[in-house]
Amino acid sequence: MSTPPFLTLPGCARALRLSTGRGAFAALLAEPSGPVRGSALLVPGFTGSKEDFIALLEPLAAAGYRVAAVDQRGQYETGGPADPRPYRVEELAQDVLALSAELAGHGPLHLLGHSFGGHVVREAVLAADGPLPWRSLTLLSTGPGAIDPTEAARTKLLLDALPVMDLAAIWQVMQQMEEGSGGRADLHPEVAAFLERRWLANVPEALAAMGEHLVTARDRVAELAGAPLPVQVVSGVRDYAWPVEEQAAMARRLDARYTAVPEAGHSPNAEQPAATAAALAGFWG
Repeated sequence: MSTPPFLTLPGCARALRLSTGRGAFAALLAEPSGPVRGSALLVPGFTGSKEDFIALLEPLAAAGYRVAAVDQRGQYETGGPADPRPYRVEELAQDVLALSAELAGHGPLHLLGHSFGGHVVREAVLAADGPLPWRSLTLLSTGPGAIDPTEAARTKLLLDALPVMDLAAIWQVMQQMEEGSGGRADLHPEVAAFLERRWLANVPEALAAMGEHLVTARDRVAELAGAPLPVQVVSGVRDYAWPVEEQAAMARRLDARYTAVPEAGHSPNAEQPAATAAALAGFWG
């Protein structure tokens, strides 16, 4: 999961719920103080939330972009039913289309998906009927198909646990594994409390559906390459979910701009937000 570096919203941003024809979605909305160059919709990944993008809000607003980061259906403060069907990628893609319709009208609209969110926005592009509502697509730390076998094995452990353990018990096991590996020792207490709160707010059926997609996803890059949309692929210089080389190869297959953010892993948005925001604003401009 992505770990936001802080949780205090910048002065340019506020929390709200975006109402659409498919329901309301928890969001963070940042607005420029000057002329608006365009808008952007940021879609988080598996076990993530809108807060994964919190450090991008101020620099992107300063660059002239009206930015909405959302919780997908089943995540954190958006919630959803105890039914796996609304969390299939095809359904989540329809949510993206509905959100995009609500965000239109503030200049060109740019679409970004992080990790699992990259598969969701890809599906939205492929499912769009008629002219595409976006000016560009950014795939951030995502790959062409299923995740790396080592990460898939970890995800399958979660899928096996979900039917027999509640989220609180799974969280305790995850923390013990992190402590055993020496990770997360330097987390600020406020951020650590948020990560637990966010995990417990997930809809278990959403976690199961999203996790199952990640370990079985098929490669749809050839289909996406036919979409009339400029594409950018951004990754860190290392990644546990999809090898960086695989992401760079995906960019070549898409004839897309590729940027590797220095000193970043799977979440450049949280780990190196200034460099990531510069790459996004440069491409959108």
